[in-house]
Amino acid sequence: MSQSVWSREVRLPGFEKLHGTVRTDVLIIGGGLCGVLCAYFLKLAGVDYLLVEADTIGSGVTKNTTAKITSQHRLIYDRLLRTKGREAAAAYLWANEKAIAEYRRLAAQIDCDFEDRDSFVYTLSDDAKIEAEVTAVNALGIPAEFIEHVPLPLDARGAIRFPHQAQFHPLKFLAGIAAGLNIREHTFIRGLAPHRAWSDDAEISADKIIVTTHFPFLNKHGSYFLKLYQERSYVIALEHAADIGGMYVDEAAEGMSFRNYGELLLVGGGGHRTGKRGGGYEELREFAAACYPNAAERYHWAAQDCMSLDGIPYIGHYCARTPELFVASGFQKWGMTGSMAAARLLCDQVLGIQNEWSGVFSPSRSMITPQLLVNGWEATKNLLTPTTKRCPHLGCALKWNAAEHTWDCPCHGSRFEEDGTLIDNPATGDANIK
Repeated sequence: MSQSVWSREVRLPGFEKLHGTVRTDVLIIGGGLCGVLCAYFLKLAGVDYLLVEADTIGSGVTKNTTAKITSQHRLIYDRLLRTKGREAAAAYLWANEKAIAEYRRLAAQIDCDFEDRDSFVYTLSDDAKIEAEVTAVNALGIPAEFIEHVPLPLDARGAIRFPHQAQFHPLKFLAGIAAGLNIREHTFIRGLAPHRAWSDDAEISADKIIVTTHFPFLNKHGSYFLKLYQERSYVIALEHAADIGGMYVDEAAEGMSFRNYGELLLVGGGGHRTGKRGGGYEELREFAAACYPNAAERYHWAAQDCMSLDGIPYIGHYCARTPELFVASGFQKWGMTGSMAAARLLCDQVLGIQNEWSGVFSPSRSMITPQLLVNGWEATKNLLTPTTKRCPHLGCALKWNAAEHTWDCPCHGSRFEEDGTLIDNPATGDANIK
């Protein structure tokens, strides 16, 4: 059975289901790390809030992360400097660096296996890319450096080293900050209207609403069905492997990532667009057998990540026409740091406080990118595919995922059990599998 290492021996606080008619100043929809952090900071600010979660807190993407806390998101800064300019690149960097500092501050009070670690992005093909990223990061104020050798069984041609990053146990941290918050679980929001949300058993009125449901489920605003797609990636946890002394990721999207947790080595990779084929667990297990022949697999799990058009999350007003509705999504593979940055930014916006980083993360920024054409093509192709097995979100054809025995949507990433039971949004109901 697939289970992440984080899910073992962790008791999260439980919360009752919401019933009846309630009112709050701020409603947060989604009980992953980002939503719970929003609730935590709003409580500290003395704001009347309520968080509702369809299942239990931390039961979605949060429990399946590799839990790296880093502002080094592959080779992003050289690209940001070239395409968006110094101000945007600096805003992105320092929003994430501030997020790391906030984790460090909170982790001093929470037993969550927080450890300072350097972070590395390596290349198997082009060390010039690494050198360009070192130059870009140094220009933005971080003392990164080029490293020739990495302690991995790969023919790497160099890496960039980012100092003073971190890793932790995400569910232990979540348990520490969630205790005592105003949360209701098993409350699946079926619909949204201005200042109103409802589930099967409750109706909630709110002055402001924050949507942190991984993939935004309201299609009427924001065009997230075009601005986002989802990717699957896989992790195996090996014992009797190696202590690599840091956090590593390939600069290539199809490459592997590595970090230790205690005596385990976590190896990630095998990724692909949800609904497509990829290397999956087989790719990771073949690598482990060849490179760590004395290791034994203890855990394995898969993650699902929302990918934005330009590699930057969408954090802020759901769209330009919804001043009281907010969203956080599109964290790419970097949801831990992104969740903290988003929570601080959203809380400032809800409180009417100017945040210097809001522009770079604005969901209303330009959609004109090559990825938009790819997303549009995938949606059109799968809408026209003749099959009765269709996603209830927008009607795309579902694809069978033989590795995980699920029905997956290649358009927007909704996933369903073999019998059609919903696993991952943006769909808000089960699929009719005939």
